[in-house]
Amino acid sequence: MQNISNYRVIQGDNLSVLQSIPDSSIQLIYVDPPFNTGRVQSRGKSTTTRSETGSRMGFKGQRYDIVKETILSYDDEFADYWAFLEPRLEEAWRLLKETGTLYLHLDYREAHYAKVLLDALFGRECFLNEIIWAYDYGAKAQSRWPAKHDTILVYVKNADNYYFNNETVDREPYMAPGLVTKEKVERGKLPTDVWWHTIVSPTGKEKTGYPTQKPLGILRRIIQASSQEGDTVLDFFAGSGTTGAAAAELNRNFILVDRNPEAIAVMKERFASLAVVFENHA
Repeated sequence: MQNISNYRVIQGDNLSVLQSIPDSSIQLIYVDPPFNTGRVQSRGKSTTTRSETGSRMGFKGQRYDIVKETILSYDDEFADYWAFLEPRLEEAWRLLKETGTLYLHLDYREAHYAKVLLDALFGRECFLNEIIWAYDYGAKAQSRWPAKHDTILVYVKNADNYYFNNETVDREPYMAPGLVTKEKVERGKLPTDVWWHTIVSPTGKEKTGYPTQKPLGILRRIIQASSQEGDTVLDFFAGSGTTGAAAAELNRNFILVDRNPEAIAVMKERFASLAVVFENHA
């Protein structure tokens, strides 16, 4: 078990919490933000104009303004969502180490918008992968192809100096084992950018009861590939705390942030056997 200060769960507004964390202190950030932010958002066509005297002087230059204005003109609903999410992702960029990576887990309906916006925020050269998490569970649509996947966009802080080691991840079975050697079948294959993994079973041991809980297997793979033992992992839409559970299992430090009292209650129960510090960020 690690030192008590290495496991932190913070209740509060995540933007305020993020602003209190030092620059370049986080190796890996995973976030699974809700689309419905639960906030009253203003509507309209106004956009924020960057300037040389702004909070980020010249970051990504004029190209950032042009891309953002173009995307925001398509859909006011998405503009509201981005107004909520953008400053939090800006903080994520600031917090990442030079070797660090962001994994942004999104509904398929938002992923293509976020991809263009993250290209502008991080730089297109820092786009690493679009991961498709495919599953086969739940209701099946009859009037269209059933939607059974999520998208995880992966961006690195520095395209020339990021950490990635897929040799450390849990391997998966070959889909056509008869086409490879017995040794390869026994070892399993390295995952690609399409991950076949079941959702959390409603009746399984992993289930916490939190509605948006993600499987440990997905977070294990992310943490194994993009961090090393002793690194710090951050999740500022922590929900049920799966990121922290996987991080602790893999001997990483974690910081989890959520403002929902129900999420905090779930994490207190889930981490009862760990030396976790629970904080309230007013």
